[in-house]
Amino acid sequence: MAVTRQVITSLTRDGIDLLGTKSLAIKIVDESIVSGSLLTVESNHFCVLKSRGAVLNVYETGQYALTTPDKPLLGSIAQGFFGGSSPWVFEVIYVNRAKLLVRSEGLATSEEMAEMAYQVDYYIHVDTKDDALQLITHLPFNGHVIDTKEVADYAGPAIEQSINQVVQVTKMEDINEHIGEIRELVKAHLTDFLKIYGITLNDLKVLILPKDERMRELISLQAIGLTPIEAVRYYLALRMADKGLVSAPNAATGQSFNVGGQPTAFYPVGAETGLSPDKSGEKQ
Repeated sequence: MAVTRQVITSLTRDGIDLLGTKSLAIKIVDESIVSGSLLTVESNHFCVLKSRGAVLNVYETGQYALTTPDKPLLGSIAQGFFGGSSPWVFEVIYVNRAKLLVRSEGLATSEEMAEMAYQVDYYIHVDTKDDALQLITHLPFNGHVIDTKEVADYAGPAIEQSINQVVQVTKMEDINEHIGEIRELVKAHLTDFLKIYGITLNDLKVLILPKDERMRELISLQAIGLTPIEAVRYYLALRMADKGLVSAPNAATGQSFNVGGQPTAFYPVGAETGLSPDKSGEKQ
């Protein structure tokens, strides 16, 4: 803990930032934080000072002596219970103003009800002192830290709704043609959603792929100009090649495989015949 009786800081004794690259805010509560202690705020942080639920002040970069203001910024403080002599207990919250990377993942369904996996990577930051106050007011602490995972959990439903708005009415093979439209829709909805928490959205990237690995490979084969049946044959050939089967090229071309001049297997070309080779070596 980087807190002593006289100096409060967000750095450890080794100079390591407690917030790092994954934490949006960290709360420090200690009985040794008293009026007159020195509060240090680094250049990439804001600091919110609270006491008994009331926000006393929001600080930018610098070093400040903690004092008890006559009026808090937010909330109220009852001193009568302590007979006019309140043993001040301060709560120091450091807010990260650096740009942080957040990732949200989930599933959407295409027009054919095929499962599509999406990944959204976006950068966020807290821009002003008012935004820092908005953050600690509207986003609850999970223990003593608000991290980027918690932001992703909150933003997840808004992202999923935006993506499904387009994906659910689009055929699976046409989804990437609409990726620009999806990105702009997600960006608009996510910007409005995060603004409530005092968070500014910067850059955003959206990636959507079929959840099934085999389906991704088949679509990739069609993308190079193969017909659907040719893509299936080439996929079969690739799997056979992985197993070391010498008949893999024959499966790709739909030709029989001969050993000693005798056909041992026939791979039909027509889509209506399916994928299983005819062991008799004769066409149906």
